[in-house]
Amino acid sequence: MRTIAVLIRKEFTQIRRNRIMIPAMIVAPLIQMIILVYAANMNMRDIDFAILDEDGSSSSVNLISKYSSSPFFSLAGSVNSLDDAEKLLRGDKADLVIHIPANFEKNILNQDRPAVQFLVNGINSAAAVLTASYAQNILLDYNKQLLASFSKPSVSQGFGTIQIDYSHWYNPDLDFKIFMVPGILVILVTLVGWLLMSLNVVREKELGTIEQINVTPVKKYQFLLGKLIPFWILAIVELGIGLTLGRLLFHVPILGSLGVLIGFTAVYLITVLGFGLFIAAISETQQQVMFVNFFFVMVFILMSGIFTPVESMPDWAHYVNLINPLSYFMRVIRMILLKGSGFADVWKDFLSMGIFGILMISLAVTSYRKRA
Repeated sequence: MRTIAVLIRKEFTQIRRNRIMIPAMIVAPLIQMIILVYAANMNMRDIDFAILDEDGSSSSVNLISKYSSSPFFSLAGSVNSLDDAEKLLRGDKADLVIHIPANFEKNILNQDRPAVQFLVNGINSAAAVLTASYAQNILLDYNKQLLASFSKPSVSQGFGTIQIDYSHWYNPDLDFKIFMVPGILVILVTLVGWLLMSLNVVREKELGTIEQINVTPVKKYQFLLGKLIPFWILAIVELGIGLTLGRLLFHVPILGSLGVLIGFTAVYLITVLGFGLFIAAISETQQQVMFVNFFFVMVFILMSGIFTPVESMPDWAHYVNLINPLSYFMRVIRMILLKGSGFADVWKDFLSMGIFGILMISLAVTSYRKRA
């Protein structure tokens, strides 16, 4: 233990002397979190729409005004033909074109099923789905008003109306920032521990200082633990700072136990740091480490559920996520912070991370070549 303590102290001394390391580990990720939470926002605002009104009636004007007064839509202009509408969409000058055909008001008065056409820019499929959904909701609301205005009082009084009230659990205001803060925090904690530690090990290989330790009686596991523990501590500290920042700036709720979250983070970091040590052990240059880490980091992040639900991914992706540590942490941190889940709800994830951690540390120790 004394040997490991000396190595840990040596590692902290090196980190302190490196003027770039502390800002890269603490300051930069927190600034990134603040920026990314606002940037990675799936809520749609100011959807540019154009109007192709071939009817020109009071009914079509009323329908257009409902879209213009909506906080989600911004009127980009009007066109005179479908060809002009297509040019707007091709030129990315509008996200949506609302086509109101001729005889729109006449069909309403004759109760002859009037039609409205939506032309949606489908380059971004997620944005297109939301745009169409918002547009349809406004049209449905307009349709309800028409039905109410045409209904006879004697008939409408004889029937009750069905009112639908929505209750959104865990995020009542549907604030996307509350959903994104835990996910971005997972990525930043992972990158700080995993990438910087593996780069730090290989940097010592390039400088030759690691050879000085290799010829000492220090055992492999002692050396690797001396490298792992300082970055493990710093990543835990960053988690605490990130949670505090998320609570103060973005009002992220902390409904579950912080002890369970920190405990899971501690086990999770052993897994990813062990994986980083394994990559550093089989690499000779920082460039090699960067390329290998970049491959795994990109795959793990995009499949972790940070932007798209894991449940909507194909079956093969579910099997890949069984060995994706970020998907476990992404799910657990959101469950604890937003749902108030306890240890009984996440014990299987604890078990999986514990097994992964033992495997990764064992793999790193066996892969590291020490010449005594």
